[in-house]
This record gives sequence, C-alpha cells and structure tokens, in this order.
Amino acid sequence: MLLTAHNLSVTRGGIAVLEGVSLALAPGRALVLRGPNGAGKTTLLRTLAGLQPPLAGSIEAEEGGLVYAGHADGIKSALSVRENLAFWAAIFAGGDVASALAAYALEPLAERPAAALSAGQKRRLGLARLIVARRPVWLLDEPTVSLDRDATAMFAAALRAHLAGGGAAIVATHIELGLDEAETLDVGPYKARAAALDDFDEAFL
Repeated sequence: MLLTAHNLSVTRGGIAVLEGVSLALAPGRALVLRGPNGAGKTTLLRTLAGLQPPLAGSIEAEEGGLVYAGHADGIKSALSVRENLAFWAAIFAGGDVASALAAYALEPLAERPAAALSAGQKRRLGLARLIVARRPVWLLDEPTVSLDRDATAMFAAALRAHLAGGGAAIVATHIELGLDEAETLDVGPYKARAAALDDFDEAFL
C-alpha cells in the first residue's frame, strides 16, 4: 500500500471533525472523498499530507511519497510558467518540465509571467506541478476549481496517466471525473460526536 490510515481522528481549530477514518490506497487506485462543504474533507487531506497532526490514529506512507494540492495554486507570480515548473522540479528533484507543459496545454504560455495568467490558467499551472513532483500519491482538494470543460478533461487525463503509471490519488471533488479506478469514501458517517457541554457553557450558547 502506498498510503494507509487507521482509526484516524482529525481536528479543525482544535475541534474534532472526523473520527474513526480508516483507508488504504494501493498503486493504481484513486479514492474520491464525498461530503458537503465543511464536512472535513480538506482537514482530512491536510492531515494525511502531514500539514497538521491527527488527534488520534495512525498514518503510514513512504517518506517523501506524498504531494498535496489545495485551494492555493502554489505558484510564484514573478516567475514565468516555465520557471515555476522548473522551480518545483528542483524542489522535488522531479520530472520533465516539457511533459508538464504539454499535459495542460501550457506551451503557448511558457514564457508568460504567472501574474498575467487567468484564474483557470493559474490552476492548470498549479496542477502541472504535480507532474514534475513525481510523487506516487497525489492528495487533491477540489482540483477542478476554476477549470473549464477542456481543462477538466486535461486534469482527468493527467490523473489517469498517473494511476496507470502505478501512482495513486485521493481527490475531494463534487464532480464526476469518469475514473473507473476510483472508489468513494463519504466522510459523513465519520463526523465526530459533538463535545459534551456543561450547564454553564450551554447557558451562553
């Protein structure tokens, strides 16, 4: 398994939001997280990525085997599209910039400063860095935000290629990506029980 979590409890702002989550991610597999906004999908992904500690439970993954793409695109505005990808390739000791440009049709924009990109173009660039990162597990939080239909298809193709190459992914999304490899995890049943309140606290709610 590339990533496993056992009996995981995660918190947001010091308050438990999900508890008892267990999952296992094998090479070539994708797991789609479902649930309404605020249900804890982002918190779960950030915890799996090591950006915050779990309240309880355990996570096992190869060291340096994960890459996280959240709501921010992770790009440097002063650098060009090509320079951004070269920067991330150097940080991750990663892959080919030309392949990442091609995957998201960014070649015509390669020398353009990232600050001059549209929201959708910035998103494509942010997702292209996953390719140069060359990490086996992608943790993706609403990756298709700001993408039009064609760009969403580019993302789905890049994700399928990643899975076909033995990678894996966990994706929080509300759209259908057409992935035969994907399983679904609804976070709703793992909602943490509300903390008990004493009489004094309850009087001031």
